[in-house]
Amino acid sequence: MESSLEIVEKQKKSIKLKMLHYDNTLLKPLIEEMLKDDMVEEARYYIRHPVIDDPEIIIKVKGGSPQAALNRSIKRLSKNFEDLLADFNRELKQIT
Repeated sequence: MESSLEIVEKQKKSIKLKMLHYDNTLLKPLIEEMLKDDMVEEARYYIRHPVIDDPEIIIKVKGGSPQAALNRSIKRLSKNFEDLLADFNRELKQIT
């Protein structure tokens, strides 16, 4: 199954997204990263039923747009994983 997202509700300072085929593995670090952003007032996700429902995330911001806050968080997480991959590859070269 291919992952995607769907906008459920959008307002000026908040957005609710349904995260199709995503799970805690990605959502927990994403929410944690969003909460580090000074412009984010609230970021959380919930799953009504773990087997039959897709998770939804809610983002509320103090200023700017919730989409921009999400974009910043995704970019920071992506950079963290790129750095982790680089560190891993460097270490792997040393032992092989």
